[in-house]
Amino acid sequence: MKKILIVGGVAGGATTAARLRRLDEESQIVMFERGEYISFANCGLPYYIGEIIPQRDALLVQTVDGMSERFNMDIRNLSEVTAINREKKTVTVKNLKLGTTYEERYDVLVLSPGANPIKPPIKGLDEADNVFTLRNIPDTDAIKAHVDNKKPKSAVVIGGGFIGVEMAENLVHRGIKVTLVEMADQIMAPFDSEMVSILHKHVTDMGVELILSDGVSYFDQKGTKIGLNSGKVLDTELTILSIGVRPENELAKSSGLELGERGHIKVDQNMMTSDPNIYAIGDAIETIDYIYNEPAMVPLAWPANKQGRIVADRICGIDSKYPGTLGTSIAKVFDLTAASTGHNEKALARLGKTNYKTIHIHPGSHAGYYPGAFPISLKLIFEVPSGKILGAQGIGYDGVDKRIDVIATAIKGNLTVRDITNLELAYAPPYSSAKDPVNMAGYVASNILDGLVDVVYYNEIDKLISDGGLLIDVREPMEREMGFIEGSINIPLHELRERLDEIPKDKELYVSCQVGLRGYLAARILKQHGYNVKNLDGGYKTYSDVYGAPEAAGCAYVDDAGEMHVADHNIDSFTGSTSPDLTVDARGLQCPGPIAQVYAAVSTMENGQMLEVLATDPGFSKDISAWCKKTGNTLISSEFDKTHFRTLLRKGTDTPRVAPALGATNAPVVNEKNGATMVVFSGDLDKAMASFIIATGAASMGKEVTMFFTFWGLNVLRKPGVKVEKDALENMFSKMMPEGAKKLKLSNMNMGGMGSKMINYVMKKKNVDDVETLIANAQKMGVKLVACAMSMDIMGIKQEELIDGVEIAGVASYLAETEDSGLNLFI
Repeated sequence: MKKILIVGGVAGGATTAARLRRLDEESQIVMFERGEYISFANCGLPYYIGEIIPQRDALLVQTVDGMSERFNMDIRNLSEVTAINREKKTVTVKNLKLGTTYEERYDVLVLSPGANPIKPPIKGLDEADNVFTLRNIPDTDAIKAHVDNKKPKSAVVIGGGFIGVEMAENLVHRGIKVTLVEMADQIMAPFDSEMVSILHKHVTDMGVELILSDGVSYFDQKGTKIGLNSGKVLDTELTILSIGVRPENELAKSSGLELGERGHIKVDQNMMTSDPNIYAIGDAIETIDYIYNEPAMVPLAWPANKQGRIVADRICGIDSKYPGTLGTSIAKVFDLTAASTGHNEKALARLGKTNYKTIHIHPGSHAGYYPGAFPISLKLIFEVPSGKILGAQGIGYDGVDKRIDVIATAIKGNLTVRDITNLELAYAPPYSSAKDPVNMAGYVASNILDGLVDVVYYNEIDKLISDGGLLIDVREPMEREMGFIEGSINIPLHELRERLDEIPKDKELYVSCQVGLRGYLAARILKQHGYNVKNLDGGYKTYSDVYGAPEAAGCAYVDDAGEMHVADHNIDSFTGSTSPDLTVDARGLQCPGPIAQVYAAVSTMENGQMLEVLATDPGFSKDISAWCKKTGNTLISSEFDKTHFRTLLRKGTDTPRVAPALGATNAPVVNEKNGATMVVFSGDLDKAMASFIIATGAASMGKEVTMFFTFWGLNVLRKPGVKVEKDALENMFSKMMPEGAKKLKLSNMNMGGMGSKMINYVMKKKNVDDVETLIANAQKMGVKLVACAMSMDIMGIKQEELIDGVEIAGVASYLAETEDSGLNLFI
């Protein structure tokens, strides 16, 4: 009878034992575990401390008695294997309950010792009685008892890895003020710096004090004071030490098994050590990286489970092999999900790899017209010119996990970026878009490989501009009020073809937009007109995630995904009652719907009354912040509640304020020009829509908006079917021009009217108001519509043909309005 000894339980050891028994009913299986618990959910430990998981027993996957009976094996907990005699094929075991020692023979030995938390020799650490590490159930019990009984008000988490960040979140959930200290310049090492910038801001927004590029110098006063290398001293009632793990390698080392450079047990693809009778799995081993076959150490649950299964297969004669580790991982970071697979750029640099490109996209988690869609920040790294996928990172509120899982599967299937454009992924509006974000990432990457566009990155553009390069921002002027890259010039995309003569061909040329889509379109236009141009990858969104955006002075803007955004500012402090007097449910509405509803509701309320707003528009939490500041109302709270944003505001403010000028700090309260004027020259459907969306947004921000319609723009205001007396020339003009908003054509892709019908159909599906509704809403919000008298005379349009509420005036009246305007647009 074959005798198999397994050292260590939990993920690797317990999986090996269970699989062995399913394959082999005859062999003797003995499992040793130094601790009391042989199989527990170690990834769930922080959530039990935070009381997200309420029952401690839920953490216990298997008990000694339960597993022994089910699998007919000899399980000895509280038993430590202290030595291996490879010649005799025996192990020395210490019974920790009795203190006795004995030897046990083996035919096959499986090592699954795991890893231990690193505890560096920091001055004062041994004397500190409030410092804990988290690795197992006893650690968990100790931390939770301290929180439950001592009720600390402050805590310091040292280390910004997965456990450190999860502990920070769960301690905040327990009502503790948390400071997170990380020696590196970022938390969450699997992510590159521009991606993790999103997490830095979110963690800070959740109330965590984040200290980067600083380490612990000493502990003092029994751990209640922590001195940092920078000289800063932190007060704390609880400290979690989470600076990483080192492999538990003493058994392997003392028995002469081969170790890797960092002390991990070396194994081959069969999980066999340098001794053919000894296998090793889990956190203690050095395996290989799946992509480049380089040495890899990945202390995660999935590899340990898979490796345990492979070892059981090998022992029982099944030819299983471990192909290597991708390191696919995911973490909940407060309200965000952060996931990655494969290599990041830091890892590629360590490996000396330079033949790769990256792309950043910001698609919605599902169809934008279905309520609850949230943007995903997705980064894809691929080899040039092969298109081989090297890695991916995703961060967002929803839908991140399945996109990274699909890309991880694609890597294991040796798919290229071109191949993932062909993936036929499940689609319905609540779950995805017809072009899934994974497909979109493939399209963008393929465009680079095919030479359709070249890109420049967020960390290169500033220097390129300072060296004389020209950056053209193709967003709308109002979007630039929310922030722009210093040194850029603004030529909106729809004006680009008409303004080519302004663009020099003797300069290095770059284009940018909000998330990259309009920049790509601009690059294609310019390239086909003979320009050498590069698009800013990820647009201003990726750039501002890293470098921040200035505080906004204007109203919200629409980005390439059709979402509204505005720069953040601090929520006003408030100590009064927060019981709402009125609730606005704007869930499912897209911009400018939620803000427009808030405007309408607030106008009916008394000063001091409270308004609750529910919304799913991803940009709403930013919009409402700027709206309150601009209109003199008080933002009490704004939070994400699993499926929607919940905002509470009070009408009026104790200290009325106006927004500072762009880039200003501590600006004094001053009277500002509060008007907004627009010349609407175009009669195109898409431009008319843009005009009224901007006008409604500006009116929602408290601006006095005047829209001056001239020439072809007058057709937007016409009523259909009105018969008035005209001469022959005027009648000819009337028949050639569209009668009102329903007859307007698209500026591009009109296709004999089919384009207009298609866009109206899509707008209806996506819950976007048609032009007639936008006009009516604008008038309700006080937007003044003015028709140019001279243009009406030339075009043969009579006052009776215009919709109700339109004023007739000349250019002098319009110019007078511009005197009080801080914003003037020509559309």
